[in-house]
Amino acid sequence: MLDRLRLAFAGMSFVLLALLATEGRVMAHAALIASSPADSSVVASAPTQFTLDFSEPVSPLVLKLIQPDGTARVLDSFALHDRRLVIDAPTRLDHGTHILSWRVVSEDGHPVGGALVFSVGTPSKTLPDAPTQTDPAVRALLWTTKVGIYLALFFGIGGAAFPAWVAPLPRSARRFSAILVVAGLAILPPAVTAQGLDALGAPFGDLLQGAIWHAGISSPFGRTVLIAAAALAVALISLAVRGGTGRVLALLALAGTGLALAASGHASAAEPQALMRSAVFVHAVSIAAWTGALFPLSVAVLGPNGAAALNRFSRRILTIVAAILLSGLVLAVVQVQRFEALTTTEYGRVLLIKMAWVLALFALAALNRYWLTNKVKANEASCVNILRRLILGEVALVLLVFGTAALWRFTPPPRALFMAAAQPAYVHIHTEKAMAEVTFTPGRVGSVAVSISLLNGDFDPLLAKELRIGLSNPGAGIEPIERQAVRADDGTTWRVKDLAIPTAGRWTVELEVLISDFEMLRLTETAEIKP
Repeated sequence: MLDRLRLAFAGMSFVLLALLATEGRVMAHAALIASSPADSSVVASAPTQFTLDFSEPVSPLVLKLIQPDGTARVLDSFALHDRRLVIDAPTRLDHGTHILSWRVVSEDGHPVGGALVFSVGTPSKTLPDAPTQTDPAVRALLWTTKVGIYLALFFGIGGAAFPAWVAPLPRSARRFSAILVVAGLAILPPAVTAQGLDALGAPFGDLLQGAIWHAGISSPFGRTVLIAAAALAVALISLAVRGGTGRVLALLALAGTGLALAASGHASAAEPQALMRSAVFVHAVSIAAWTGALFPLSVAVLGPNGAAALNRFSRRILTIVAAILLSGLVLAVVQVQRFEALTTTEYGRVLLIKMAWVLALFALAALNRYWLTNKVKANEASCVNILRRLILGEVALVLLVFGTAALWRFTPPPRALFMAAAQPAYVHIHTEKAMAEVTFTPGRVGSVAVSISLLNGDFDPLLAKELRIGLSNPGAGIEPIERQAVRADDGTTWRVKDLAIPTAGRWTVELEVLISDFEMLRLTETAEIKP
């Protein structure tokens, strides 16, 4: 068994190093879709408020304004309106280039940070430095505690539930489950610390600061920790109580496993949440019931009632596996959405690796059930030890599955990427005579629809005779792509359909607004187009 566990942990380490090497930073799932001031914009006067619009509801963690001289000011006066964050700006901002650095926690419990650059008056010659967070020790702690929680919930609580649906728990298996449950309770505080460090973008050395703990426990992940702690405590009591009471407590702890993992994470934030949270609950409970039974079963088959325990397990495991497959399919379809995302996204590649381990696990489980189990039932003693070794092999494969699944903590699901890619790109152009709001839908490479709203210097609708838009990308050597806009029924909004943008990057947007036969305005700004 020890050799198999070493092999499993070696495999997990290899997967971790290989996949984390492709990720330069921890990614999350709320995307900034609009801001005021716009990124890279130049405003004539200092704004009184900053506005950040996200693709899903968020909660602010750290908001800072890096001033032209490099000093940072914490912004602690803000209002949150679902997906919009309105921040009060400091008074008397200096002329020059500023960086608004923000870090928020998304609805699924994962932090996301970024920065936008704007200039008041004349841009500075050099940009001030924006803070970054790339501490690999924090990433390692996140992964380690994630795997530890999986082991405690699935093997620990799942093992405690073994008597409720298979057979009495052997003494060594009871001790094994108790050790994992206690270890799970011990690993929850470091897990909260890791979440807090990641949420605030703090280095590993800050782990003892009170703000770190507060950020971790107050995040959606804090709900998972509290429910998991309760479930582990109930499981520990169930291991000390025999008979029907112990089995009932173990089943309650098993339900707590599902509730804990459904309380936060990728799937919990996806829509429709009722379906997704239910699928996570069923998936987690079923996995705990199956994987938690493996080690107790490997011990039970050596006892006098081993054949009976194996028979009950074999009869009931098909229902549990069916629940795992059905709930897993629901989760995968919602999260991945497009088949090509399996190979074009980090999340999809992690899923493929996980599925490779799962297929190997199912193949080994089928071999055990349809071949060796029948031989053990026929009292072929020589097959008992073979079956036991193969069951422990299943345990090793489960460890690889857990280690791979923990990598999803660092990868946004394709559904979040597609949502962010479908968001419009906005450009605000402001001059003394006229203003324009230009919207590109979607704000990415390909065919886009453009909407342009015009206002005069007094913020009243600006009536124009004609409007022409031109897009150029000097950095990519692309000369202006020009289109004539068509006026909408309201008279102040202009539209362009099927404008093809061939490459991502910063594009210069130029509007030619014909006010009359003798007056034309030219408005220019830059827009960021995503890949």
